[in-house]
Amino acid sequence: MGKMQLPVQKNQIIDCTFEDLTHDGNGVAKIDGYPLFIPNGLPGEKAKVKVTKLNKGYGFGKIIELYEESQYRVLPECPIYEECGGCQLQHLSYEGQLRAKEKQVRDVIQRIGKLDNVTIHSVLGMENPWRYRNKSQVPIGEREGGLIGGFYRQRTHDIIDMKECLIQVEQNDQVLLKVKEVCGKYGVKSYDEKSHKGTLRHVMARYGKATGEIMIVLITKTDELPNRKKIIEDLVNVIPNVKSIVQNINSKRTNVIFGDQTRVLWGAETISDYIGDIQFAISARSFYQVNPEQTKVLYEKALEYAELTGEETVIDAYCGIGTISLFLAQKAKKVFGVEIVPEAIEDARQNAELNKIENVEFAVGEAEVVIPNWYKQGIEADVLVVDPPRKGCDQALLDTIIEMKPKKVVYVSCNPATLARDLRILEDGGYQTLEVQPVDMFPQTMHVEVVSQMILKV
Repeated sequence: MGKMQLPVQKNQIIDCTFEDLTHDGNGVAKIDGYPLFIPNGLPGEKAKVKVTKLNKGYGFGKIIELYEESQYRVLPECPIYEECGGCQLQHLSYEGQLRAKEKQVRDVIQRIGKLDNVTIHSVLGMENPWRYRNKSQVPIGEREGGLIGGFYRQRTHDIIDMKECLIQVEQNDQVLLKVKEVCGKYGVKSYDEKSHKGTLRHVMARYGKATGEIMIVLITKTDELPNRKKIIEDLVNVIPNVKSIVQNINSKRTNVIFGDQTRVLWGAETISDYIGDIQFAISARSFYQVNPEQTKVLYEKALEYAELTGEETVIDAYCGIGTISLFLAQKAKKVFGVEIVPEAIEDARQNAELNKIENVEFAVGEAEVVIPNWYKQGIEADVLVVDPPRKGCDQALLDTIIEMKPKKVVYVSCNPATLARDLRILEDGGYQTLEVQPVDMFPQTMHVEVVSQMILKV
C-alpha cells in the first residue's frame, strides 16, 4: 500500500457502528471518515469487525460478533440466502427495507440533486413482498445424479441447485424442476463453460400472472436438442397451462444468456398478460416488467402526475414495448413513443394493435436524436415522460427538453442517483420538482423505482 496512511490496517479487529447500506446491501461503517463495507450489517447495529481488504478510498470487513442488533433484523426465510447472490435484504424486515429505500432516495435527492423543498413520499410497498417475479432464468449444470439449476454463488460461477426461489412465482419453480427432471431423463447434457461442450445452458420460464399462461425457453449451445419430441411431450404433460415452448440457440463462448436464433418448438410464439386493463403479448425475447402488480402502481402514479385532460400531446422517451405509452394513450390526445431497440418497437406496435389503441405512434432511434427531429417538424409535447436506463437521461435529451419546454415532465427512474442528477439539470433549466414517489418493485433487493413530477416555472 506504500506510504498511504489509512485509519485501519488489514486483519485489524475493530468495534464499529453501521450507519447506512450500500446499493448492494452491505453495511457501511466509517472509521475517521474512511468507509468500510461489511456484508450483513444493518444501520444502527454495533459490531466487532475484522478488516479484510483495503483500497485507497474504502475497505471491506466481516462481522465477528454483533453487539447490538437492529430492531428490523429478521431471520432470512430462504434456506440458500447466505450463499445465493439473488437477493440482498432478506435479513432486514420489510418495514426496514422500505425505510432504507426511502432514506436512499432522500439522501441522493438532497446530496446530488440539492433539492430541499421537494415532497418525497414514503415508499409504496407490496402487501405480500414475496413470490412476485414472473420471469426466471437460471444456468444449468450437472452433478452425479443429474441436472442441477439455480443461481450462482456470490461472485462465482458455481451453481447452487435450487428447489424454490421465494421471490419467484411458484409456477416458475415448477417449470425449472420439471425441465431438470425431463431433460435429465432423456440424457440431455448441461453446457460446460470451461470445455465449451454440452447442450443445455439456461432455462427461462415466463408466467402471465393475469392469464396463468406459461412459456418455457430452453437455451442451448447446439442447434439439435436430443430427444426433442419426447421432451416436449413430457413437458406438456407435466406442466399445466404451458402455452409455448421455445428454443434459443447460443453457440458462442460468452456469459450472455441469449443467442441470436430463436424458434418455437411447440405452441404459440407469445403468452399474454395484463397490466391494469392493457394486454401485452410477451415473446421469449420481449422485455416485460417482472413485477406487473407494482408496475401498475408505478404507472398509475406516472399517469396521475401527467394530469392529462384528453387534449395533450405526450412524448414517451425510452418507451420500450410501449407499456407507459399505452397507459397514457387512454387519457391523452396523442402519444409518441421512441426507443432504440427495434424489436421492442415491433412489440409496442403489436401491443397497441392488440388493445385497439390508435392514438399512439412509435419510432425506432435514440430519444436524443428523434425528439429534436420531431420538434423541428412541429411535434411538441405538452407532457414529456422519460423512463431511461440506469445511466439516466442523455445530456442531449435534457437539452432538448429545456429547449422544447413541455409544461410537465414525468421522470420514471430505476436509479435514484442519476434521477437526482438529472432533476438538478432540469431545475437549472427552468423546471420545478413538485413530488417524488418511490415504488418498491423488487422487494428483498436494494433496487427502488422512483417517479417524479416536474412543471415548467412560469
